[in-house]
Amino acid sequence: MTDRGGIVAAATGAEALSTEEPVGRSTGWWGMVLFVATESTFFACLLGSYYYLRFQVGPQWPPDGIGNPELTRPLVMTGLLLFSSVPLFWGVRGIRYGRRWRLRAGLVATMVLVVTFLTVQGTEYVDDLKILTPTTDVYGSLYYLITGFHSLHVLGGLAFVAWLFAASLVNSFDPQHYDRVRNAGIFWVFLDVVWVAVLFTIYLSPRL
Repeated sequence: MTDRGGIVAAATGAEALSTEEPVGRSTGWWGMVLFVATESTFFACLLGSYYYLRFQVGPQWPPDGIGNPELTRPLVMTGLLLFSSVPLFWGVRGIRYGRRWRLRAGLVATMVLVVTFLTVQGTEYVDDLKILTPTTDVYGSLYYLITGFHSLHVLGGLAFVAWLFAASLVNSFDPQHYDRVRNAGIFWVFLDVVWVAVLFTIYLSPRL
């Protein structure tokens, strides 16, 4: 009886409880999922507004003879953003097996591709602003609002990855502790899916 009492005390004592592994998903995982769900709803509202206003304006879209948006740079940006997921998930898989060098390399490659994506979009804005501004008409407002809001999320993702890279340099991650890196992967899937929807809506649908 004494031995059983000692075992129970050891299992339920303060030290044992403080080192017990949590069961189920972490709060960070749930936080990222809820954030992505909230932002997805906002983007759905923006894209829904685009289609509603497009069909309210009339058969000519973009209006006022603006012309269809070019496709070359958006397709290049699509390749850059989608491909940036590859080294990120490669790094996530690497840290699961304790390969910190692989995580760092994957994060650096992702940052390079994302910076290139934002640079290409910046050159697109420079050219577009010569013929179209956010105050030109409803099309200009929607174009810059939707693409600009996505760019802000990409910029936030870049800051997130840069922070993860800095943390990886001080060995903050190991096979048992890499939730933050995995959360970045969730956010990146969100960025990719939303961009594909933006690509179809802004750049491809006017041609249909």
